[in-house]
Amino acid sequence: MSTPSLSHRRATRAWVGIGLLLSCSIASAHTESGGAGGFSSGFLHPLTGLDHVAAMVAVGLWGAFLGSRATWLLPVIFPMVMAVGGALGVAGVHIPGVETGIALSAIALGLMVAFSVRPPLWVAGVLVGIFAIFHGHAHGTELPESANALAFAIGFVISTGLLHLCGIAFGLLVKYPWGKTAVRAAGGVIAIMGACFLTGVL
Repeated sequence: MSTPSLSHRRATRAWVGIGLLLSCSIASAHTESGGAGGFSSGFLHPLTGLDHVAAMVAVGLWGAFLGSRATWLLPVIFPMVMAVGGALGVAGVHIPGVETGIALSAIALGLMVAFSVRPPLWVAGVLVGIFAIFHGHAHGTELPESANALAFAIGFVISTGLLHLCGIAFGLLVKYPWGKTAVRAAGGVIAIMGACFLTGVL
């Protein structure tokens, strides 16, 4: 039996660590008193909608697929711009077609991975940033009236980051021949999910 490679062991540890972080965070969120109005509410919010989850995982997948700086840059751009969109939502600034934009983000990002699209890094960053506005705006407009806006924002940014990490961890499998097929297949599944979301919006 061959010994697992160092990169394989690191990927396994990353998956285990992410799972523990998610489990511990979600468990502690349920035990907080008044948590519906603060950090725990913000942390759980992105996890309650498959459309959000699919797009955020896709960002990590695409970043890992593109490799190099994109691996960390795309997952940094998304929550930063999402925070701007959230502020617009809290302020009551209207953005048309938010739900459509969210569905399209899953379709577009999934297809980028499925078809191995490798645009210049700045193009990928702009595309991710545009979609992040829609996701952030949706979070902002759904902010509970009793919520501590700062704690809520911190919660959903951390949750978003963990979803990106899940995508990155899976996307790192692209270095293996079988892993590249698996990652592209995951992109296809996300695109199909996005199409289902879009039919529900239209």
